Amino acid sequence: MRSWDDLSPFPMLLPSWLPGVAAGIASLHLIQKLLFPYFWADLRYLLKVLLYGLRVESYRQRGKVVTVLDKFVKLAEKQPRKAFLIYDGKVLSYRDVDRRSNRVAQVFLHHGTLKKGDTVALLMGNEPDFIHVWFGLAKLGCVVAFLNFNVRSRSLLHCLTSCEPKILIVGADLLGTLEEILPNLPKDISVWVMSKDSTFPSVHSLLGKMEAASEDPVPVSRRSASNLRSSVLYIFTSGTTGLPKAAVISHMQVLKGAAGLWAFGATAEDIIYITLPLYHSAASLLGIGGCIELGATCVLRKKFSASQFWSDCKKYNVTVIQYIGELCRYLCSQPVLFFPFDLIKYDFQKDEPIRNKHGWCEKVKRGEAGLLISQVNAKNPFFGYAGNKRHTEKKLLSEVFKKGDLYFNTGDLMVQDHENFLYFWDRIGDTFRWKGENVATTEVSDVIVMMDFIQEANVYGVSVPGHEGRAGMASLILKQNKAINLEQLYKQVVTYLPGYACPLFLRVQETMEMTGTFKQQKFRLVDEGFNPSTITDPLYFLDNSKQTYILLTKEVYERILSGQIKL
Repeated sequence: MRSWDDLSPFPMLLPSWLPGVAAGIASLHLIQKLLFPYFWADLRYLLKVLLYGLRVESYRQRGKVVTVLDKFVKLAEKQPRKAFLIYDGKVLSYRDVDRRSNRVAQVFLHHGTLKKGDTVALLMGNEPDFIHVWFGLAKLGCVVAFLNFNVRSRSLLHCLTSCEPKILIVGADLLGTLEEILPNLPKDISVWVMSKDSTFPSVHSLLGKMEAASEDPVPVSRRSASNLRSSVLYIFTSGTTGLPKAAVISHMQVLKGAAGLWAFGATAEDIIYITLPLYHSAASLLGIGGCIELGATCVLRKKFSASQFWSDCKKYNVTVIQYIGELCRYLCSQPVLFFPFDLIKYDFQKDEPIRNKHGWCEKVKRGEAGLLISQVNAKNPFFGYAGNKRHTEKKLLSEVFKKGDLYFNTGDLMVQDHENFLYFWDRIGDTFRWKGENVATTEVSDVIVMMDFIQEANVYGVSVPGHEGRAGMASLILKQNKAINLEQLYKQVVTYLPGYACPLFLRVQETMEMTGTFKQQKFRLVDEGFNPSTITDPLYFLDNSKQTYILLTKEVYERILSGQIKL
């Protein structure tokens, strides 16, 4: 039998150039795999981000502002029975959360004290009512200030005065914190607690009023936004100046945060596990906001538990987890969404970016630690901190690479490896990171020097083997003819400081070493750490079981290094 080729008057011949083209394509593919292994994944991600930005821009040009809250209300109509929130085994649907947040809005609408644009401070732990109150206030067009529930006393009062709220809402498990600040709270702040009854004079109870309130929605005009740049949240962050600052969060920033999970490939079928505190932007904007952007389900936990983490994931069929800092064995300090950044050389002694002879900053090489900065422009704005222009200005660097440019100083020292992955290295200035939180050394010092036997306190962070971040340590100078009272000092720090900011180690010195610019010298102290075998000064360790500081002996030191003593 003859083949078709034999019968054809035009025998099939391959063009002479085709093998060369095929070899070229194969070579390019090989080069791409070797030199740019993430090229296609990165391209897909960038295209998704671009499309999302175009969609938001089209809304803006049409005069239609669609916020994350608008998207949630739409989902409550579209998929009312789908689980939105799972907490301690209890399932709340999109409709459940929508209706309960309506109750919150109705309470304050009828109370008549709030108008659109007013600020309300929220001091609550991770629980469903945090979200109900947040959404309910947002439906009234209020700006909600998320307070860190670890912050106590003077620092908490500072947070409240800086954001100037009309109302403070406090969770039922934080009434002790409220009691500490209530006598010094500004009289024009109305206080509400998440309980059916209030034992404090002139403090309102919210829970009972919510139970009796209507589930009907409040007028849409109350929540409607005319501009995506308008403020919607205050999220507090630690800074090099010592006290927390209120970062202004706009509708646009909430939308950007909410797009993160979607941009990285999550879908409506995913179940997201949130163990981070809701006052943190990673949990509230990326987590809760991300679930809304997807129309997905989130599992909320009161606080992170290493022993229960994976059992929770199995129990609730979790497909996506969120982490920063100590989670996942501290693989990353904090998550990064996509944004334009540079890593520049930093002078650790002078505590400022290094500038060359021409006055410009210089980028670090791969594998070197550098200060993470991000350019500020129309597409990547920085809205600053509420109530203090000086704090906003200190976070900005000008004339970085060329005349007229402006960059945001993150305060993080990062390392970028040869595969372009970023890793947290340290904090700059008078802060260090411990337990996933930024510790402001000046805040800790101010609390310690309140003791009548302390002349001066130099606070810094030291490395502890087996632990990420830096544990707090304070070098102390005692007043003349005064002895240290370890029990009083313990009570002072645990009363007035968040748990993560309490110094774990103390070092009593006779003199305080200063830098050439008359700042406290920290670098040598940081290097020397807390080893009693090499340090002749008296050392002490914070012992919560004994509610005092104890002498840091070689035996205690070894137990810390071996993990027998948990930090």
